Amino acid sequence: MTKEEFYSSFKVLTKAELHLHLEAVISKKTIRYFYERKHSGLSDVQADSEIAKIFTYSDLNGFIQAYLAVQDLYESPADFDYVFADLKDYLVRNGISYAEVFAAPSAFIKKGWNFSDMVETYSRNIRKINSDTGIKIRLLIDVSRTFGYENAEKNLQLLLLNMIPEIIGIGLGGSEQKGPAKLFEKVFDKARSQNLFTVAHAGEDVGPESIWDAIKICKAARIGHGISAIQDEKLMQTLVERKIPLEVCPTSNVFTKKYVKNLAEHPIRTFFNKGILVTLNSDDPLFFGVELLDEYWNAYTEIGFSVEELKQIAKNSFVASFLTNDEKSEFLRRFDD
Repeated sequence: MTKEEFYSSFKVLTKAELHLHLEAVISKKTIRYFYERKHSGLSDVQADSEIAKIFTYSDLNGFIQAYLAVQDLYESPADFDYVFADLKDYLVRNGISYAEVFAAPSAFIKKGWNFSDMVETYSRNIRKINSDTGIKIRLLIDVSRTFGYENAEKNLQLLLLNMIPEIIGIGLGGSEQKGPAKLFEKVFDKARSQNLFTVAHAGEDVGPESIWDAIKICKAARIGHGISAIQDEKLMQTLVERKIPLEVCPTSNVFTKKYVKNLAEHPIRTFFNKGILVTLNSDDPLFFGVELLDEYWNAYTEIGFSVEELKQIAKNSFVASFLTNDEKSEFLRRFDD
C-alpha cells in the first residue's frame, strides 16, 4: 500500500487508543496562545524561540520537565476547553472512536486549582465531544510517580470525592526511576476497592523488575510501555498467560533511547509473535510529533507488520480496553463492518 492508501484505509478503520495524555494533545496553536498570554509583549520571533526551548530535551526526565513547563502555561480550569477542542480534532483526524485518556492534575492542584472545577470541565467537554462526533472518551487520573506517595494518595482522595461516569480509574505515570511502583501499593488497593480500574507505566525507563512490581504489588490491569519485558522470558510468558495488555508507544520509546534505538528493533514484533495482547498508541503527540495513524504506518513500514496483523492490533485496542463486554462487542461489530 502507498502511504496515501494506508492512511486513508486506516483512518476509517474503527480504532481505540488507550495510552494518550490529555495535556499532550494540545496543539501548537494553543501553546502559542497560552505562552503569549503569559508573556505579553514578546515578538513572534521571540515567542517562537522561547517555545522552542521548552521542546528541547533528550531523555525521559527532560521530557517530563517540558511537560510540566507546558502545564505551567495554563491559567485556570477553563483552559481545558482549548485542550479538549484539540483532543477532539486529534481523535477525528486519526479515526479514533474510543479513547482512554490520562489526565494529570498534580501540577494544577499544586497551583491551587479546585479539583472539582477541573472535573466539571472534563465532564462537560467529554459529553460535548460525544454529542458532536459520537466518539466516546473515558479518563484515567494520573496519581504520578514524580511527586511521591502523599501526592498520589491526595489525588485519589480528591477523585473519590468527585466521582463522575467519565472517570474510570487511575494511572501511575511520571518518573519511573524516582517513584518505584511498590511505593504506591496502598493507593492502588484503595482505588480497586472503590471499583476503579488501575494501570501503570512500567518498563519504559527501568528494567523488567519494574513491570513485575506493577503486576504483583500494584496489580495493574494494563501496563503502559512495558518494553523492558523483552529481557525476561518468564515475564513475557506471564503477560500472555494472564492476558495483561501492553500499551505500546513505539516512537516515544525510541525517543527515550533507554531500550530501543530505532523503530526496526522495537520489541513489539516479538511481543506480538509470542501472543502478548499489544496495542498501538501515540503517548504524547505534541511532544513526540507523532499521531496514532503515524504509529500504524511506522509499524507497517519500519517494524514489518502486515496489514492483517495491524488489523488484529486495532481489534486488540478494544479487547484491552475497560469497556463493558457489551460495549466491546458493539465496537468489534463496527470494526468487522
